[in-house]
Amino acid sequence: VGAADHAPPDSLRDAGHEVLETTSAREGQRLLGERAVDVCIVDNVMPEKNGLDLIREYVATVPEGERPQFLMMTAHATVESAIEAMRLGAYDYISKPFDPWVLRAKVSVFVELYMKNCQLREQAALLRLQWEGAHVGAGDSKEPGGLLAELSARLAAVEEQAEALSKQLDDES
Repeated sequence: VGAADHAPPDSLRDAGHEVLETTSAREGQRLLGERAVDVCIVDNVMPEKNGLDLIREYVATVPEGERPQFLMMTAHATVESAIEAMRLGAYDYISKPFDPWVLRAKVSVFVELYMKNCQLREQAALLRLQWEGAHVGAGDSKEPGGLLAELSARLAAVEEQAEALSKQLDDES
């Protein structure tokens, strides 16, 4: 879990998460470039640049499947900044002060969601390799429509479940 500015790292460590922390957006960007993180907690007000800028710059350069789950937090919440954070790719937005239990719960769900998405990508890649291997030399060059359609349907179902889980978290906080 990456935490940029004022996230309560001890609360997350107590829940069993490895935490990388910084109080600087630039240092946060450096850490994100060096290490993969499952969840990135970003404060909107930081020295050098704000959290929205950090997310904006990161998502512009990193493919969607390789990004962490972003959680934006701020003591200066506005509807506009929440909408902007979500539009840029933040999975949730939390106002300070907040209950550390709520943060731990959200981070746990986001880590699980990140891991499930990684598993899905790996499984899809393996299935593609299996399909290609089964059809090499068989002279079959047609699109694997049935298999890809099934994989697409399953991925869509998982994405719907992830969205429902995110909405459930919003309702609980």
